[in-house]
Amino acid sequence: MTTPLIAPAGLKNVIVTDTAIGDVHGEEGYFHYRGHDATRLAAEVTFEDAWHLVLFGSLPGLSDGAAFARRVGARRVLPGGVLDVLRATVGPDTEPMHALRVALAALGLDDRPLMDLAEDERTEAALQYAAVTPTILAAAHRLARGQRPLDADLTAGHAADYLRMATGIADADAAAALQTYLVATIDHGFNASTFAGRVIASTGSDISSCLLGALGAFLGPLHGGAPSRALAALDEIGDPSNTRAWVRGKIARDEKIMGFGHAVYRTHDPRSELLKEVVTGFDSPLVRQARAVEAEIEAGINELKPGRRLYANVEFYAGVLMTEVGLPPSMFTPTFGVARVVGWTANVLEQVRQGKIIRPSARYIGENLQ
Repeated sequence: MTTPLIAPAGLKNVIVTDTAIGDVHGEEGYFHYRGHDATRLAAEVTFEDAWHLVLFGSLPGLSDGAAFARRVGARRVLPGGVLDVLRATVGPDTEPMHALRVALAALGLDDRPLMDLAEDERTEAALQYAAVTPTILAAAHRLARGQRPLDADLTAGHAADYLRMATGIADADAAAALQTYLVATIDHGFNASTFAGRVIASTGSDISSCLLGALGAFLGPLHGGAPSRALAALDEIGDPSNTRAWVRGKIARDEKIMGFGHAVYRTHDPRSELLKEVVTGFDSPLVRQARAVEAEIEAGINELKPGRRLYANVEFYAGVLMTEVGLPPSMFTPTFGVARVVGWTANVLEQVRQGKIIRPSARYIGENLQ
C-alpha cells in the first residue's frame, strides 16, 4: 500500500493542478493573466478586455472588444424573478454579499451540471453569472438603504455601470480608478475561494453551486472580507503619529495587522503599489493619512520583529480607493467580488475541462479503538 504524502498546513506550496489562466510570483512581487503583466493590464485596458483575456486566452482587437463589451452589457440586466427575490429578502441590515448568495441560488434553480453542457453552453453560463453579479450587488445595496434599484445601462462600461448602479452617480474619473482596481483583482492564483470553486467544479456540478462555494470562502475575514477591516485600522490609528504605539499593542497581543502581509508575496504586493499610485491622484486627507500610516507600520514591524518584513497588501489601499470613488465600507467586499467572479468562472470552466475530481486524503490523528 502506497503511503500518502503529508502536505504542509494550508497546502502551502503544494501544486494541485495545472492552469493556463495566471500565476503569482511571490518572491518577485509579480503576477500575470495568461502571461500578461496584470498590473500593466490594470493601467492600460478595460475591464471587459481583461475579462476576455482571462476567459478566452487573448486580448481582443478593437472590434472584437466592442462586441464582447456589448455581449457582457446585455447580460447585466437583472431577471425580474431575481429582483423579486431580493425585494422579498433584503432588509436594512442585510449584507450585499449575503443577498448575492440568495440571488445566485435563485438564478441556479434550473441549472444543469456543467459536465452535461457543451462548451458554448458553459461559456454562456459563465458570462451570465459574472455579468449580472454587479447588478445584484448594487440592487441589494440600494434596497438595504431604502432606495430603488437602478437598471443596468447596456451601453456603459462594466466598471462605470456598477459604480453608477451602486451610488447613483456617474463620474468618469471615479469609474476609471475603480476599473483599475477591478482589473487588478480578477484572479490571483489558487486563493481559497478560487480553489473552493474548482473543487466543486471538479465534481461536474452546476455553475451556481461552484460560485456559491467560492463565495462562501470569499466571505471569510482572512480573504475577501479584509478591505473594510484595513480601513477600520486607519480609523483606530487616527493621526499617523499614533501608529507606532498601535503597532506595539497589536504585536504584544499577537493580533493580526489587517492590510499587511500576504500568504504568497515576500516583497511589496504589486497590486498595493498600483493602487497607491492611483489613489495619490485624489490627494485627500484619507490618502495622505494612509501613505503616512503605511510607512510607520512597516517601520514599526521591522523595529519590533527584525527580519520579518511585512508590506501593505492589496486590501490596505483597496479600502482607500473605494472610499474615494464613493463606495461605503459595506460595499468593499462586494466590489472585490465583482472582479473576482470573473476569475472564478474562468477557473471553473478550466477545471471542468480537466474531467478529474479533486479527492485528496487526510491524516487521521484521533483515537484508534481497534
